[in-house]
Amino acid sequence: MDVTLARTFLAVVETGSFMEAANHVHVTQSTVSMRIKTLEEQLGQSLFDRSKAGASLTAVGRRFQRHALSMVRVWEQARIEVALPPGYQSALTVGGQFSLWDGFLLKWLALSRTDAPEIAIRTQIGFSDALMQRLIEGNLDLAIIYTPQSRPGFRIEKLFEEELVLVSSAPQTTEPPGPNYIYIDWGPEFQADHSQFFPEISIPGIYMELGSLGLKYLLENPASGYFPHRLAKPLLDQGRLQLVEGAPRFNYPAYAVYPKDSEQNALAKILPPLRQAAGET
Repeated sequence: MDVTLARTFLAVVETGSFMEAANHVHVTQSTVSMRIKTLEEQLGQSLFDRSKAGASLTAVGRRFQRHALSMVRVWEQARIEVALPPGYQSALTVGGQFSLWDGFLLKWLALSRTDAPEIAIRTQIGFSDALMQRLIEGNLDLAIIYTPQSRPGFRIEKLFEEELVLVSSAPQTTEPPGPNYIYIDWGPEFQADHSQFFPEISIPGIYMELGSLGLKYLLENPASGYFPHRLAKPLLDQGRLQLVEGAPRFNYPAYAVYPKDSEQNALAKILPPLRQAAGET
């Protein structure tokens, strides 16, 4: 069904009049009548009761209303995600694991704006499995994740080795991770390793999904938590944080995954700055 028909239907619902709906969607009243008639013929049901007072929904019309709303919302979302912004030659959608945006993918994004300003970039955040599935379904052009799946037609490229270390903003007087420990959700890979090494912390006292918030909390309160070494290093060098001795470290290689046949298109222009950002990490 044409989304224009759904928009016209919703305009009649909102205004209660074919004439007012025509003004709303900027067409003639006869066009509105024709669109509603076409819609009713496609559905095989009457959607409005017509009278001199206007148009009111039938029982079928009320049921169809939520579907029309859903259709328009889906179309608007698709238009935002797929349409090429003015002034750009192409667009790419890139997904990255939560922990990889801070200090790495944000740096790559800035480099890409310099090296390939003609490419519009849309970004998504998620965990490895979900991002890999979006890539397979064609909803992503590039995924940067910890645990890629080997699939025909896709290239997997290692970028760098991520290391999560336990750091503290106060002297540790107990065995790690310590009483003021905050758990940062770095993804399923970290969850599995954390459960193995710290089975006693099944329910942490403080749980956070965003690493940037966790780091801010550490700098403002005496506490400890796991963070990528590349993020913690400047603060360790400044003496604002300290490594917790004896705590296990967790290593996760970061990979770029993309279709093999895409290296000659717009993606080829943003891969070099991605490799550059990885080399500087």
